[in-house]
Amino acid sequence: MFTGIIQSVGRVARLEPRGGDVRLHVDTAELDLADVQLGDSIAVSGVCLTAIALEPRGFSADVSNETLSLTSLGGLKAGDPVNLEKALRLADRLGGHLVSGHVDGLGKVVSIVPDGRSQRWTFEVPANLARYIAAKGSVCIDGTSLTVNEVAGSRFGVNLIPHTVAHTAFHARRVGDAVNIEVDVVARYIERLLSGGETPKLDEAFLKQHGFA
Repeated sequence: MFTGIIQSVGRVARLEPRGGDVRLHVDTAELDLADVQLGDSIAVSGVCLTAIALEPRGFSADVSNETLSLTSLGGLKAGDPVNLEKALRLADRLGGHLVSGHVDGLGKVVSIVPDGRSQRWTFEVPANLARYIAAKGSVCIDGTSLTVNEVAGSRFGVNLIPHTVAHTAFHARRVGDAVNIEVDVVARYIERLLSGGETPKLDEAFLKQHGFA
């Protein structure tokens, strides 16, 4: 599990084709890997990957075809910035929200508009994901925990403060770019329980009020 609080912006060192999929080598910049062991999880732009090799300033991970096809990792090239977060420890502060690192799908940057010293970003997601995104709820974009401002159909907006833009890979994002989306896990479990008939049905008004219908 992760928190969605980005610890470092790394860069893709190289992409190495391996038997049909890819081995990703990441330069982790200032991220301290002293407490990371082989087999540990590291979120790369919101995608949970397993460290299979460690270096003083980097690590390597194998990326399957499934992950390449369903996340923005499939479009990476050497030199691209990536958001990095080490796996959550039980004693850590939960500054964002609980994030699994299992990307639900790809979204798209629709607009970036100045809003005071901050920026108002609008994203568009597939309809099958939009149903899980609620105003004032949490969403994870490229591994970053963010609060949803408003929702309109398949589009939603967030505010990025200067610190977030400067200390994440958002500084390199442009309108039209693809982003990794992970919806709040609570929404997923509520749908699962409702569809499986394992909990009393909630009325439509309740679902709409909480952004699940």
